This record gives sequence, structure tokens and C-alpha cells, in this order.
Amino acid sequence: MTVEPNERAKMIFLIKRREGASRDELIMQWYKNHMPAVIAAQDRATEQGRDGASRYIAQLFNTSNRSGMVWDGMAQLWFAEPQRPTTNDHGREPTDTFQQKAEPYFSWATREYMVIDGSEHLSVEALTLNDPFPSTRSGFFRVNYLVPAQEGTDFEAFYKHWLDIHVPNIRSWMNEAGGFRYVVSHSIYPDLAPYAGMAELYFHSEQDWHKCQSLMKADGMERFVDGAGMDIMYGDTEMVGVP
Repeated sequence: MTVEPNERAKMIFLIKRREGASRDELIMQWYKNHMPAVIAAQDRATEQGRDGASRYIAQLFNTSNRSGMVWDGMAQLWFAEPQRPTTNDHGREPTDTFQQKAEPYFSWATREYMVIDGSEHLSVEALTLNDPFPSTRSGFFRVNYLVPAQEGTDFEAFYKHWLDIHVPNIRSWMNEAGGFRYVVSHSIYPDLAPYAGMAELYFHSEQDWHKCQSLMKADGMERFVDGAGMDIMYGDTEMVGVP
């Protein structure tokens, strides 16, 4: 089964709170102040015939990786064209309270492959007593693999192995364990990106995830991946800006 890429570029923005800011206040300011501003900016862009995001999702993380570094979450926006990489320029001069609480962040252009959709298990409900969006969703257990490549990696060979060998294996193990959504994103500019790619695995419970882990076997990905530098994040809540 061939997995075709999404025609739209998925821009990712990894978010980490500033020293002295709590995770809770970062998320509150993200939801209250920053997301409405981003939604309005996309609406204006679309109305003016520019490339406004067709979707905007913010994933929240609730644990740190084994190296102790914490990403509090990531924003994902889908555009017709990828943005060129930038280095920590968003929020360097804060324009809202969220950016006062977040470390300056960068843009990461990826190409998305939807392996298992499972959208029927991720309901998006517009609010009725407030503005329809942003809204939230939960009721799942998500694992994000942020995957770096080993130095000198042939990215063409790496991405081919990932899609042709690794993806079918993960899909099979997830199906057996009850996983319902599997998304892979490859860096469009891998030499300039923080990671070579990302995998998002959704399960109904953490127990299902542990079952999937028990099924996993080495399949050659280790020849390309910098295992020591890989960040594995977990989450059970997402904020929806543009569904």
C-alpha cells in the first residue's frame, strides 16, 4: 500500500516555555491570546487571496523526554507552500502574552503522510457559548517521535526506507494493538531542520500503546536514526484553531 503525501505543506512550530513561566500559564495564554490572533490572521490572509492556513492544530505534551529537555507543545499549520526555515525568530520581539511566556520559536517545514486516518475518533466540536474556535479535544493517548538523522545520512535512502519498510511495520503493529491514527511527517529541508521527521501515533489508551511497543522489532531504521538524540513526547489533549 503506497502512502501519498499531502499536497499542502505542514509547518510545525515547537514550543517551550521561558524560564520562570509555568506550563499551565503558557497553555492558558496560548489558548486565550495567541490562538485567536493566529486564527484571525489566517482568515485575513485567505480573504486577501494570500496563503492562509487551511488547518491549525496545537498539540500539548505532558512529559519530558529522557534527556530532560521539555517541549511543552507544538503548533501545526497547513499551507499551500512551505515556509523557508527560520531560526528562533518568532516571538523574539513578543506581540502577545503567549510570546512573553514562550521561548522564541522557529518554523519547520514538513511533508505529511497520512498512514492511518482515524479522524472519526478525533471529534472536532465548535463551541456554542463562546466563539466557535479555538476549541479542544481529548480522549486519546498520543505519542510523538521527533526523529533526528545520523550525521552524513542519505536522506533519500532514509525516507524511502521509512515509507517502504518502517511505515508498513508500524501500521501492522498499531492495527494489532488497537491504534487508530498514524501520521508521518518528513522535513522538506532536512539539512536545516531540527529533526529529519516526526511520527504521530494515536491510541485509545496508554495500555494500547504499551501493547504496540511490545510488538515492535528492529527493521533497519536504526541505520539512519540518531537514537540518542530522538525526543519522544506524550500527550492527551489538543487545541483546535482551524479544523
